[in-house]
Order: sequence, then C-alpha cells, then structure tokens
Amino acid sequence: MRQSPLTTGIFYLILGVFFTYMAIQQVNNNGFGFFTYLLILLATMDIGSGIRMVLIHYKIRNSQKK
Repeated sequence: MRQSPLTTGIFYLILGVFFTYMAIQQVNNNGFGFFTYLLILLATMDIGSGIRMVLIHYKIRNSQKK
C-alpha cells in the first residue's frame, strides 16, 4: 500500500518543526555548535521536502481532475 504524497509531506513538515525546536533549545542551552548546525540542516531539508511533497500531491490531484 502506497502512502499519499500529502501524508508524507505532512510528516516531513512535522519533523522539520521538531528539528527546528530542538535546534532552538540547543542554542539556548549551549550556543552554536556542530550539533546545532546539523539540526538546522536536517530541519531545512525536511521542510523543503515536505513542501515539495504537498505541492506534488496538489499537482497530481489537479491533473486527475482534467
């Protein structure tokens, strides 16, 4: 059974928000370091992938309507 791109996109967006929260907490506790930059990188990739998957879902849906 395949997952919808919308479900996958929402999952990636939630992960991106979680990694952003973790990065903010890391900066507040210890300042900027390697782990903070790693969390920021992961958050950026997850949010970008999530937006792309949601857009793919709507493109597929619009092409099926036509």
